[in-house]
Amino acid sequence: MPLLNVTDLRTWFHTRSGVYRAVDGISFSVERGETLGIVGESGSGKSVTCYSIMGLIPQPPGRIESGTALFDGVDLLHCTPKQARSIRGKRVAMIFQDPMTSLNPYLRISEQLIEPLLIHEKISRRDALARALAMLEDVGINDAAKRIHYYPHEFSGGMRQRVMIAMALITKPELLIADEPTTALDVTVQAQILELIKKMQRELGMAVIFITHDLGVVSGLCDRVQVMYAGRIVETADTRTLFHSPKHPYTRALQRSIPSMQAKGAELFTIPGMPPDLSKPLAGCSFAPRCEYAADRCYVENPQLAAVSATQAQACLRVQAGEL
Repeated sequence: MPLLNVTDLRTWFHTRSGVYRAVDGISFSVERGETLGIVGESGSGKSVTCYSIMGLIPQPPGRIESGTALFDGVDLLHCTPKQARSIRGKRVAMIFQDPMTSLNPYLRISEQLIEPLLIHEKISRRDALARALAMLEDVGINDAAKRIHYYPHEFSGGMRQRVMIAMALITKPELLIADEPTTALDVTVQAQILELIKKMQRELGMAVIFITHDLGVVSGLCDRVQVMYAGRIVETADTRTLFHSPKHPYTRALQRSIPSMQAKGAELFTIPGMPPDLSKPLAGCSFAPRCEYAADRCYVENPQLAAVSATQAQACLRVQAGEL
C-alpha cells in the first residue's frame, strides 16, 4: 500500500477576475522510501499540489473542489484539525522555496528549531535544544553550538536552506516535501543541498516529493518523475525511461531546454509561446498552442493519461494514436 495516494485532486482559486484551475484533476502515489519528482514550468500547479496536501491553501480564495489524499489511511484533505496537526510537521514535513521568508526574522534559529519537538514530542527545552544542535551538525553547519543562537539574517542563503532542512527533518518524518529547495542557490551549494537530502533520506528511510522546474536536477535524485502542465499531469514514468524515451511533446521540449544537452555554440532552445490562462476553460490539449506536432483534433479533444508501459503513461492524442 502506498504511503501517500492522491486521487482526482482539484484546487481552484475563486477570484474577482475568474476561477483559476491551478490543479485540475491529478492522481499519483508515493511509496515508502521513494523519491518522486514533480517537474514543470512556473504556474503548472506543482507547488499548489503539495500545499493542498499539507493544508496550506488560503481559503478563500482557494478551495479544494474534489479529491482525496490518503496518507497511511488518513485523508489529509478531509481530516479533522486535530488529526492534521498530529501529522503535519511530525510525519509529513516540508521545505519551502525561500528560507528567508519562511523563517521568522524575529526569533533565533534555536527557538524555531525546537518548536516542532515541543509541540509533537512534549520533551523538555533542554533535550529539544540538544536534538536541534545535533541536527544542525548533521546538515553541515559549522560551529553549530554558537550559530544555533543566531537570527536568520546572520546566515547566508545556503546556510538558511540547511536550517530549513534541519527544521523539516528534526521530527524524523515519513514523508518530506521539498518545494524547489535549491532555486535561489548557486550551483555548488545546490549540489551540496541535493546530496544532503539524499543522505538524510537514506538515514531516515523517508519518502520524498521533490518539486522543481529543472529536469536536470531530478535525473540523479528521483526514482519516478511526473511532468505537470496547466494543472494536469501530462506524463509520468520512472526516471530512466523518462530521460531515454520521453513520449509527450512537452516532456521532449523540457529536455531540449536543458543547456547541457545542446550542441556547443548552438542557439539555446526555448519553448515558444506562454502557458495558458487557467481562468479560462481549456478546450482540447492545453499544450496544443505551443506544440510543434499539434493537429486539428488536439484543439478540440481533451487527452487523458494512457499507459504506454507498466511504468509510463502520457496524455498526447497523437502519441496514443501511434502518429509520433
